[in-house]
Amino acid sequence: MGIEINPKLKEALEWAYCIIIAIVLALLVKFYIGIPTVVQQVSMFPTLVENQRLILDRTVRTFHKELKRGDIVTFESPSSVRISSFEADFDNPVAKYENEPEGLMARFVYYVLETNKESFIKRVIGVAGDHVKIENGKVYLNGELLDEPYLQPEIETDAGHGEVFMDVVVPEGTVFLMGDNRPRSTDSRSFGCIPLEKIESRVLIRFWPLNLFGTVD
Repeated sequence: MGIEINPKLKEALEWAYCIIIAIVLALLVKFYIGIPTVVQQVSMFPTLVENQRLILDRTVRTFHKELKRGDIVTFESPSSVRISSFEADFDNPVAKYENEPEGLMARFVYYVLETNKESFIKRVIGVAGDHVKIENGKVYLNGELLDEPYLQPEIETDAGHGEVFMDVVVPEGTVFLMGDNRPRSTDSRSFGCIPLEKIESRVLIRFWPLNLFGTVD
């Protein structure tokens, strides 16, 4: 003899199952495939402006896709965003990550729900093995002056805020990143190269404002 479930309870359970499945699918898509976001920083001006809307491609992390020079990426903020010349390890110029969450639930909240997690958006300037040298307001890549058409006219790349990593060879498994708005960007000049496992996504398209819809260079 079976137990008859109250129709209202049955309907409530069905809705609960649907909601749970929808949440799980949304989290999977967000973490592994892609997510919309809003530009909240000025460090990529004029390429990206505050309140523009982007679609981020997270398959670059899921499938460990190779990053190219010029890609615009988001990444987890280092625990130390400004390293002094006394702290800097010039033999291994890699950003420090010292605040890793402990425990399964804490890691889920931080990495999947992204609660209290700060991310930056910058441009890939150098990949593993590249020699990046910043001198007299210019960027040199492997001994050649880097062509940077995305910068504002007359903008200079300098160490005006005490940046220390101005002449580095990018270590294996990392990338050297800078914002296009060099005077207003805290980037690899200040904290070092970013490990590939800390890269969260690559900018895929800009969908707002509509007159700028399309890929971002």
